[in-house]
Amino acid sequence: MNDTPARAAHEAHEAQAARGAHEARTGRPTDTAAHPETRGIELIADSERSGRARSLFFIWAAPSVSILTLTIGATLILLGLELWQAVAVVLAASLLWILPGIVAASGPAAGTSGSVITRAMYGILGNRLFVAVVGWFIGAVFLSLTWLASSFMGADLLRRVGVDDPIWVPIGVTIVVSAVTVLVAIYGHGLIAKLYPAMAVALFLIFLLVAAFILPTVDWQYTAPAPLEGVALWSAVSIGFTILASTPLSFINSPDIARYLPRSTKPSHIAAATALGGAVPFVVFTVLGALLATSVGPAAFDAGLDVALLDLLPVWVGPLLVAGVIINTIALNAMTAYSSSMALQSIGFRLRRIPATVIVGLVGTALTIYLVLSSSLLEAANLMLQFLVIVSGPAMAIFVVDALLRRFAYDGLELFDDRPGGRYWYSHGWGVPGLAALLLGGLVTALSLATDVWAGPIAEATGYIDLSVPLGMLVAAAVYAGLLRTPLGKKGRP
Repeated sequence: MNDTPARAAHEAHEAQAARGAHEARTGRPTDTAAHPETRGIELIADSERSGRARSLFFIWAAPSVSILTLTIGATLILLGLELWQAVAVVLAASLLWILPGIVAASGPAAGTSGSVITRAMYGILGNRLFVAVVGWFIGAVFLSLTWLASSFMGADLLRRVGVDDPIWVPIGVTIVVSAVTVLVAIYGHGLIAKLYPAMAVALFLIFLLVAAFILPTVDWQYTAPAPLEGVALWSAVSIGFTILASTPLSFINSPDIARYLPRSTKPSHIAAATALGGAVPFVVFTVLGALLATSVGPAAFDAGLDVALLDLLPVWVGPLLVAGVIINTIALNAMTAYSSSMALQSIGFRLRRIPATVIVGLVGTALTIYLVLSSSLLEAANLMLQFLVIVSGPAMAIFVVDALLRRFAYDGLELFDDRPGGRYWYSHGWGVPGLAALLLGGLVTALSLATDVWAGPIAEATGYIDLSVPLGMLVAAAVYAGLLRTPLGKKGRP
């Protein structure tokens, strides 16, 4: 008789008892806004869960009100699109926010982080490879890009008041902002749940104030210098869609916050709150970025859109905008660092969550400093976000298919059963259907990608139309669903 479920249940009981002892000893629970969260990937007991799905709206809205969305929106005009075409691309890409919403609904059922839930797709050993490569790549990209945005804008604001060093000022801003970000991530879910609604409101007000000064300068009659048509138009539309799609597709960590909701919370409510929280500000401020691009002219892209934006605003609004950028940076990167710290644990490193968070922060800070010294925000954002979909698109497709086929029925105890013979041990620890789908989907994505430094043969054959997102995700989803019907996929299914 396999005693693994009993052993896992015993370990979960011990973890819960340890938390109870901690509360008795310190007089405080482990998940509050006022104290660091010591819990990592451990299972969350039903008695420790609270809240409603609608609270997820503001938690996801705060990271989405971003200078990065303005930058990406401006890119659509830089690609040669008309305003209405840019808006259409934004609306199309915003529909992808339903995917992290669907994935988030797995959190309450499993009671653990997304980096553990993916063991159901890739197997115990395969998931360690997946999280080490894919999870860390996604986390590193977003940590560095958002810290990069705050570094450039903070440095430019300081330059305007006489503090002007092209190297040490942005590095200093990066270090300060990353330190605050890591501190929020250390305090964890309790602080995030309490702080992010207020941050979302503050960010909305700041960016709406900025919008009030941008809108009068917009060229509402704007037409592209060389209007695109035919293959050239579809190429620009597809590249813009790929850049925009990279944001919602990257949030395969969405179960990490939703896991604190009661098990009885309806998946549809979780999906709707997560999707709307991400999509609404995403649409508003990406479109605002496209409008901004019509007023600043092509030269602004060479100087840096962040610089042009500060030039456009009254002197007293500039500091408010930079404060908003920093608040957003902290909101987005604290969630990223929070999830990445648990990813380290799920890989198998015997680290507590707080030291793991510090390691994540140091790696992200180092990458940001490298980007500060080597590129502009616009160049770094566009290129890295396009390459990001090679891993994020197929990974999201696989997670969504798995969650829907299981109807979100993940057993947290069995996810922690890492011995041979366990439900998710699969083929010697490897989930062949998930890994094969990820590799084939990623390969098709790469072959279909069209960037300044790489164009795959599929992209070249279509006239540089970038079909990387739809083709890569469709292949990954089809391969995964198909292999689940074979003997390789039968074990571990409900």
